[in-house]
Amino acid sequence: MNVYIKVHYKNDIEIIAICDENLLCKVFQEGNLRIEISNHFFGGDLIQIDKAIAILKQVSYFNIIGESIVQEAINNKILNKEGIRYINGVPMALKMMF
Repeated sequence: MNVYIKVHYKNDIEIIAICDENLLCKVFQEGNLRIEISNHFFGGDLIQIDKAIAILKQVSYFNIIGESIVQEAINNKILNKEGIRYINGVPMALKMMF
């Protein structure tokens, strides 16, 4: 399984955005919640999911979306199930360490 990964920098903070390969350029909406999995934010390099997990283990800030990347993050104890939000059945999670 492959995922898209893009690194963003803001005020010396590195934020990693990762989405499952099949979700790029899709929009999900449920009630007043809406997420656009844009090429601008998520569309970086296409990498293997195990490489993405290794990166997530090292960072303090991330935004991930998709069944595969979220499940692998749970399996690798990067995040808890309680930290997952769903929009139209698509799981997403954020991590911000202050």
